[in-house]
Amino acid sequence: MKTDLNENEDLSTQIAEAIRDAIIEGSLIVDQRLPSEAELCEKFDVGRSTVREALKRLAAQNLIRTQRGAAGGAFVNRMSFEEAYDQQITTSTLLLSMNRVDFETACEARYALERSCAPLSAQRRTPDQLATMRAEIHRQSQPGLTDEAFCASDVAFHRALVDGAGNPVLSYQLAGAVEAMQPLMNMITYTQRDRDRIIALHSQIADALEAKDAAAANARLIDLETETLKLAKSAFAARR
Repeated sequence: MKTDLNENEDLSTQIAEAIRDAIIEGSLIVDQRLPSEAELCEKFDVGRSTVREALKRLAAQNLIRTQRGAAGGAFVNRMSFEEAYDQQITTSTLLLSMNRVDFETACEARYALERSCAPLSAQRRTPDQLATMRAEIHRQSQPGLTDEAFCASDVAFHRALVDGAGNPVLSYQLAGAVEAMQPLMNMITYTQRDRDRIIALHSQIADALEAKDAAAANARLIDLETETLKLAKSAFAARR
């Protein structure tokens, strides 16, 4: 573990990064107990408050957990993909907003990645995932549904499609691509005609996945991307 610190940079951040790197490299393994606070203070030549702040940073990232008692201390956590979804979504959302990524660029990335899941989802989707897609299609057709709720349902539909690929790495990566776009999608106002078109495409995608027809699912995803871009262009032009 790297213990040399730059005095001109935040010490707790450097300590957290050193421990994180040791976990990533395998020097510290899952369920292994970290050195005590006193040992870390000696190792990095810093005060206890600095070490505690570093451990708080690692705990916030779900990289470590703490246990009380005689056998307690800080331990390397076993992080699941599901537990990391929120961090991925938050990071992706911040990147889109802070860097002012335009809607077309974000939409292109989302659907390009999602189409890579379609062939796998056509083969591996479960009945429960299909049922989730059908349930969201039904929800989207409900009268009085707000635009924000419609967009949230859209996210749930596409997450079920992505998760249907049965690949947790893809699901993790696409969690950000799909859900980070929701704030942008919320800016679009959907007329009934717009919703009917989207619902029809969602239904056709679900039908294609149920029939294990990857080509048809991909084709409808392309149609859906085109429709989404058209609606966004109209909505943003109206705002201007």
